[in-house]
Amino acid sequence: MTKQKKRIIWILWLLIWPTLIFYLYQLMGHRVNIEGNWFDIISFALLMCIVSLFPIIVGETPIFFIHGISFAVFLHFGLFAEVVLTQIAVIALIMKLRIGKEDLYRIPANLLLFLLTSIIGAAVYFMLGGVNTDAARAFTVEQQLPILGYIIGVIFGNQILLHLLRMFITSQKERFFSRSLLWDVLTSIITIPVGYVLYLLYIELGAKAIYFVGIPFIMISIMIMGYYASKKLNTYMQKTSDIGQKLTGKLDVKEVLDIFAAEITSLLDVHYGYIYDVLNSNESLTLVRNLGDQKGPPSPQTFKKFQGISGMVYGNGEGLFFTKRTIWESSIPDYSIPNDAESLISVPIRRNEKVVGIITIASRNKRAYEKYQYMLVEIMANYLAVAIENARHYESTKQKSERCQLTKLYNYRYFEEYLHHLFEDMIAKGVKEIHSLILLDLDYFKRVNDTYGHESGNEVLRELAKRIETAMNNSIVARYGGEEFVVLLQGRGKDEALFEAEKLRRIISEQPFQLEQHITDVDNPIQVNLTASIGIATFPDDCDDPTELIRHADRAMYVGAKNNGRNKVATYEKVIQM
Repeated sequence: MTKQKKRIIWILWLLIWPTLIFYLYQLMGHRVNIEGNWFDIISFALLMCIVSLFPIIVGETPIFFIHGISFAVFLHFGLFAEVVLTQIAVIALIMKLRIGKEDLYRIPANLLLFLLTSIIGAAVYFMLGGVNTDAARAFTVEQQLPILGYIIGVIFGNQILLHLLRMFITSQKERFFSRSLLWDVLTSIITIPVGYVLYLLYIELGAKAIYFVGIPFIMISIMIMGYYASKKLNTYMQKTSDIGQKLTGKLDVKEVLDIFAAEITSLLDVHYGYIYDVLNSNESLTLVRNLGDQKGPPSPQTFKKFQGISGMVYGNGEGLFFTKRTIWESSIPDYSIPNDAESLISVPIRRNEKVVGIITIASRNKRAYEKYQYMLVEIMANYLAVAIENARHYESTKQKSERCQLTKLYNYRYFEEYLHHLFEDMIAKGVKEIHSLILLDLDYFKRVNDTYGHESGNEVLRELAKRIETAMNNSIVARYGGEEFVVLLQGRGKDEALFEAEKLRRIISEQPFQLEQHITDVDNPIQVNLTASIGIATFPDDCDDPTELIRHADRAMYVGAKNNGRNKVATYEKVIQM
């Protein structure tokens, strides 16, 4: 919310609130019979304040159950007394919520909102013929209609004003029929009839009725709050379970972290957050993901054991939970957490009884997290550990099955499957796309192994793989076997393939290969010059299926390049014309 809007709320409150309070006092204040009723009024105020300490928070909207008591006050002492006591209860609620500096605008907003709600409820009540005398005791249609009007006026007046306030704050359209409206209706249906009973008993018994009805009323408030908290916890647990299923269903580490970051920030009040990975080599934490509003990585990006909050969790192996900054700031200094962060949760990520990472989240609001939310983060940390382990295992297995362990290029099995899928896709679509294949083989590679040793031969193959992959950046490159390498140029014809193959031939022949692990008597690295013979085949010009594409490129390489002196590029078309 912008500072300008907060300023507008304060200005409106300063202009409207004192004016209305003064007007109501002038209009109805003299009707309040406080002679000898101070104890009763104080008792009502105390009861309303106690009830206000048990709100339920729906979204960001606190709902508390004073409507029934305020209705009893309204019927007996009039609108002005009801307004004053309601305003006191609202202040008690705000003190209970302990809002931060950024949310101070909620004080004037709530005071003004409840003042206008009281006026709207009273206006509807009087418009429908309601009275503030003992006539309200009569259980007649004429008197019950104003009571029903009061209930509807309070509920919908409050929700309309709240709806307008939300739209003003967010500058967006908001749904009027929401969960907060539903809970407001339900609690009012329960509490206002109790308040009417309180009014009737108060006429008969005086202040005793406040305590006779007040204690059950407080119990009702506690039960409703407990029921809502239980329902809310079950909802959180279900969402946490859903998040776990989403995480464990993914087989890519980056995707797992992306989903976790999105889900935890939507589930909890996260302004800042960090996921750290443990580096076992030096027992330090390394930042792998930011969460929330964090625009860049914190400083530093690494922590040692017992350094900062995350390092302390890593060192002790136990999570930390703080409701405000003053609790942890002096005992655990951490300059990576922004200065405006207040509430904080930090938990270890464990795998096989060992800490492998840390999750730390923070909110700018005091008491933003509850104990059960800390437990939910612990559960989510377990889900994350399992998901990352599964993803890494899958990636490792996939890497071994698809990649050549020496060169890290695709292996021949993956390449042949890819080529077959490509052709099957074309057949399914009923199209014939142009694809070219380059097959190269190092000339006299056996001499390298025999002269310098197999380790030097492996050095050559690794270096050659890097050169090909760099030169053929947007193509499928694979080690086809031994010293043979293959490149698939999708959507590219014979002329383009010939150009790329000639470029590869020069990259190999014009740049010597450096051998570090040779078996000769020379201590320094040795440089050797190598060449390659290259064959090209193109679909559909040279073949009808993927097997023929590979075989024809192989024939072009041997017949057209190797048999003609090596260090050459040959196409299948030229070979069959020989």
